[in-house]
Amino acid sequence: MDMFSSTARLRHWPKDQIVRGIYQMSEKRPTVSPRFQKELQVHLSRRSSVDSNDNLNTSVVETHTVASGRSVPNVNKIQNRIKEILSKYKNGVWMSKIAQIYEEAYTEELSTTVLRQLEHWPHVCSVEKVCTGDQTYGIVYPAKIVPPAVKSDTEQDKAFQNVTPSKVDPVLKTSTETESASCSSDFKQNVVNILVKYPSGLWADALPKLYQDAYQQKFPEGILNNLQLLSDICVVDFVSNAPQKAILYVKTQSCTDENLNVTAKVRIPDGAKATAEQQHESKEQYPESISSVPPLIIPSEGPVSVLVIEVNDTNELIIRYVGKDYSGAQEQMEDKMKAYYSKNSTVSQITFPSVGQHVVVHTEEAWLRAQIISVEDKKLKVYYVDHGFSEVIESNRTYKLHKQFCSVPFQVTKCKLAGLEAFHDDPLLVKAVESQTYCKIFAVEILERSDIPLFVLYDTSGEDDININATCLKALYDKSFELNLQTDTLYTGVTVTSILSDGNLYCQLPSEGLSRLSKVLQKIEDYLLQKETSEFNVSQPFCGKICLFLCKGKWTRVEITIIHSRRALGVRFIDTGRVAYVKVSDLREIPSQFLREVIKIPPQAIKCCLADLPPDTGMWTPEAVLWLRDHVMDYPEFSMRVVKQDGSKGIAHVYLFAPEDVSNIDRSINRRIINADLWKHQKDVFLSVAPTGASSTKVTGDAALQLNQGRSEKRDSLEPRGAESSTDMPPPLPLTEVGGFMDVYVSVACHPGHFIVQPWKEMHNLEGLMEEMILYYSMAEERPVNIGTNKLYAAKIENRWYRVVVKEILRKGFLSVYMLDYGKHEVISMHKLQPLLDKFRKLPFQAVKAQLAGVKSQQWSEEASIIFRHRVEKRPLVAQIQAINESTNSWDRKIVTYLVDTSLPYADVWIHDFVSESLAELSEAD
Repeated sequence: MDMFSSTARLRHWPKDQIVRGIYQMSEKRPTVSPRFQKELQVHLSRRSSVDSNDNLNTSVVETHTVASGRSVPNVNKIQNRIKEILSKYKNGVWMSKIAQIYEEAYTEELSTTVLRQLEHWPHVCSVEKVCTGDQTYGIVYPAKIVPPAVKSDTEQDKAFQNVTPSKVDPVLKTSTETESASCSSDFKQNVVNILVKYPSGLWADALPKLYQDAYQQKFPEGILNNLQLLSDICVVDFVSNAPQKAILYVKTQSCTDENLNVTAKVRIPDGAKATAEQQHESKEQYPESISSVPPLIIPSEGPVSVLVIEVNDTNELIIRYVGKDYSGAQEQMEDKMKAYYSKNSTVSQITFPSVGQHVVVHTEEAWLRAQIISVEDKKLKVYYVDHGFSEVIESNRTYKLHKQFCSVPFQVTKCKLAGLEAFHDDPLLVKAVESQTYCKIFAVEILERSDIPLFVLYDTSGEDDININATCLKALYDKSFELNLQTDTLYTGVTVTSILSDGNLYCQLPSEGLSRLSKVLQKIEDYLLQKETSEFNVSQPFCGKICLFLCKGKWTRVEITIIHSRRALGVRFIDTGRVAYVKVSDLREIPSQFLREVIKIPPQAIKCCLADLPPDTGMWTPEAVLWLRDHVMDYPEFSMRVVKQDGSKGIAHVYLFAPEDVSNIDRSINRRIINADLWKHQKDVFLSVAPTGASSTKVTGDAALQLNQGRSEKRDSLEPRGAESSTDMPPPLPLTEVGGFMDVYVSVACHPGHFIVQPWKEMHNLEGLMEEMILYYSMAEERPVNIGTNKLYAAKIENRWYRVVVKEILRKGFLSVYMLDYGKHEVISMHKLQPLLDKFRKLPFQAVKAQLAGVKSQQWSEEASIIFRHRVEKRPLVAQIQAINESTNSWDRKIVTYLVDTSLPYADVWIHDFVSESLAELSEAD
C-alpha cells in the first residue's frame, strides 16, 4: 500500500545506512576504508594498462574462463587429442616431447600451462616422475595404463625399453638407474624428518627432490608407485586414481611405535605434537570444490546500496553490495581470516596451485579470498572474488581456503542499468557511466530481481537525489541539436510552453533540433497507426524512463519523475517543461527502431526567467503567476532578448515582447507585470478567523476579485459550473457492531489512548480515490478558494492530494489541516488548497479515531508510547470494537477497541496484554 514516489522513498533512506560497512561517505564522494586502499590502488593503477583479458566480469571465475569472458582453447578438445597421441605410445612418452608431437599432429602449439596440468587429469593420462641428479623428468602414460612398480634397475629399464630411442633425452640414456627400493629404518627416519616440516601435508611426487636435496641420495622411485610401504610412518591421502597423486601426513610417535616393523624405531621430533587427524587438513577443512560457498542473494529488505567496481558494459556493471550482511559480514570474515592465517600460515600454504582453485592471498594489509586465473612458473594471476580486481603475485603468497571462510558469499556480482539496455555498449554511454559511478556508492531501486538484476542508481550524497541512469543517458545527445543561446541576441518565433509557480518559464525556439524532433515524432505516429498501440504499453515504469504520451492528438516525449501508485505517475514533458500526473496506461514505449533517434535529440525547451524585476518583489504571488499565464500562454509567438545566462542554475534571464512590441522595453512583458498591481504581499496575517457564526473567511475582497477577473473564457470552460465544493458530506464509515471483529490498518499511533485505524477492506477504494485526485488536480488550473474553518478541501501535501478539513487559520498564510483519510495533522500554505469536488466526496472518510480497550486510561509516559507505537503503527491488525462514541462531525467520532495481532504462527497477541506487560516491566526497571 506504499504510495510514496520512488524518489521520495530514497530521500527517507538514512544516509548512515547507505554508507555503513567498509566504505564511508565523505561529502559527495565515498572513500574506501584504509585497510583496502592498497588493494584498490593496485586496481586503479593497472586499469589503463591491463589488457581487456585481465578485466573479469564475473564474481566466480570458471576454471577455464579468462577475465574478459572469452574462453581459453577448448579443454575437452585438447584432452581428446592427448588421448589420441598416448594411444600410439602405450608404454609412455616423455613429457618434454608431448608438445612437439602435438604440434606435428595438429599444427597447433601446446602451452606449458597445459603440460603442467597433465598430472591433474587422471581420466586422460598418468604422469610418472623420474629423477636424475638434480633434474626431474616425467613420462606420460595413457589413463588405463598404470606405470609398473619399479623394484630394480632391470625392471626400471624394461619400463622404458619400448620408447623410441630418438625421442629419449640424451641425459636419460646414460642415467636410468635407480636405487633399491629399500625401506630401512634410516630411510624412513629421513622421510619422517622431511614430513614433519610440512604439517599441512606434502605431495608425494615432491618427496624425491626434497629427499635428494636433504641427504644427497637418490630417492627409490619404486616407493612412489607403492606408497603403502610408507603407511607405517605417514598417512597417505590419495586424491585421484594416479598412484603418485597423494598427500603425505606424518604420524605421531604413538602411531609409529605400534606399526613400524623395523629394528630401530623412527623418532618423531618434539615439534610434531599434533595427531595425524589434526595435522591432516582434509577436504572437509580445505574443500577443493567451493560448492559450499552460498550464492550471493539480492537484499530483500531495507534500503539497498552498492559500490560500483567496474564499468565495461551497462548490462554487466560489476558491483558489490554495501551493508551489514554483505560488506560488513565480509569485513568481519577477513578479520577472522587475518587472525587464523597469521597463526597457521605454514599449515595452510599451497604447494601446487592450479587454475580455477580458490585460495586465500596474503597482502600487506589483509588476507583476501581469490581465485587463480593463470599459473606461470612461480607467478600467479589471481582475481579477488570479494573486491573485483585481479593481480599478479608470487605463488608463495597463496594459502588454502579453509571451510570456515566459505560461509560468506563471494561479494562481487553484476547488475544492469534500466533505460540504457539498447545502448549498453555504446562508448559514449559507457564512458559517462564510468565517470559518474566508478568506485562510488549509490542507493539502488531494484526493478527486476534476476541473475543480473535491473537497477536504477541514485546519488543521495547531496541535497537532491540524482538519478544516475537518466543523467548518463544525456551523453547520447547530439550536440548539433542543442539550443545555445547568445547574450544580447533577439530571437523571434518564441513560444512560451510552461510557467512554474515561482515565475520561471520554459520557452521553445525555432531550431534544427525542434524540426528534427517533429519529423521523428511524425514517423512514430505513422508507425503506431499501423500497429495495435496496446502492444507498446509501458509495463515497467521507473523514474528517468523516457516514454511517449499523446497530448492534443500528437505524440510527445515525457520523462517519468515520480511513481505515485500502480496507475498514476508524474511526468515531465521534455520539450515543453510542463509537469503533470498521468495514467500509466496512457504511456507508450518508443518503438525500438526509433529509440536512438529520439534519445539523441536534447530537450527543446529552455528554462528562463524575466530579467530586471525589482528585488523587492520577492517571492511571486499567486496573482502574479496567474497574470503571467493569462498574458503569455497559448499565444502563438513572442520575441525574446537574452540579457544574461546563469550556467550554474541552467536558466536564462530574458525580456519577452509581444509581436507588436518588439524591442520596446516599456511594452515588454517584464515592465507590464511590474506595473500591474500584483505584488502586494500580505503583512503578518493575510487571513483572519471569521466572526462566530460566519460561514467562511475570505482571502481578501480585492485579491479574490482580481483572481476571478483574470480568467479567460477558455480557462473558465475547463471547469464545469457544478465543480465548486458543495456542502455535501460523505456518508459515515460503516463499522462492525459492538463486540464484532473487523480488519483494520493502524495508520497513526500516538499512545494507547489515541491512535487511528482504517478499514482494511476499503484500502483499495482509498487508493483509487487518491489516484483520481492526483490525476485531476495536477491537470486542472488553480482556482481561487474561500477558506474557512471546519470546511472540506483538497490539499496538496508532499506532491499528493488529500481530503482535508481546515482546523485552524494560522499566521503568515499557513493553515492547520486534518487529513480525513489518514488521521494526521499538517501545517500547509493556503496556496496548497483547492475545492473538493463532489465526485471526491462519495467515499466515506477512512480515518477513525480509536482508544485501546482493556487498559486503564492514564497519562501515558514517553517510553510506553514508543513501545505501543512500534508494536502497532503501520501494521494490519484485527479490531474488536467495544464502544462507539458518535460526534456531530464524522471525523470526530471515536471507538474503544481491542487490537489483536494474528500474524504470528504460534499464537494471537492481544495488544492490551502486551501493553500491560510492558508497563509492568517499566515499573520494575524504575
